[in-house]
Amino acid sequence: MRHDEGVPPAEILISVDIEASGPTPSTGSLVAVGACLVGDLEVFFYEEIRPAEGAPWDTATEPIHHLTRRHLAEHGAPARETAARWASWIEAVAGGSTPIMVGFNTAFDWMFVADLFHRHLGRNPFGVSAIDLKAVYLGRYAVQEWRRTTRRDVSVRHPTDLPMTHNALADARSQAELARLLLPSGLGDIEPSVRTPRSGHLGR
Repeated sequence: MRHDEGVPPAEILISVDIEASGPTPSTGSLVAVGACLVGDLEVFFYEEIRPAEGAPWDTATEPIHHLTRRHLAEHGAPARETAARWASWIEAVAGGSTPIMVGFNTAFDWMFVADLFHRHLGRNPFGVSAIDLKAVYLGRYAVQEWRRTTRRDVSVRHPTDLPMTHNALADARSQAELARLLLPSGLGDIEPSVRTPRSGHLGR
């Protein structure tokens, strides 16, 4: 799905990963978001987010994402500000194209992404457009059980150079690598629009 120089593609794929302190937006906090273009891992966005006061917090998640409530209270950004900056970044890198969220188990990440944007902006820049790489893998190889779509299972056929570490940006980049391997030829290799900024936002 190449495009002429200077003309953005109809759609642009953005790999997204989130970290959270609970299983749903109502029972946990969104603590970090990471995103990058599938076509260019160096065009990225990352921020850590300050939990809302009084929001539920599952301490069992801390050994997974390595972000403590104290660290986020001191260094995290307010969720409303993150939503505004991330939406601006998405619109800038899309450059007139339709942004498509790409994830690995997108059903989980999507809840928090949609909640962040609708709660604080009243709109989601992704609309209802998303691709789940686990579902792509399941369909492509006629896998009979969803539990056979773990990253370890997928890596047997499609190893990637970048590991999954539960850092939202690192995982978004790893997912982008996987997207290039799993998606139909041309779709995963969309070149960024010439209007796409070459640097991202790295927040603390």
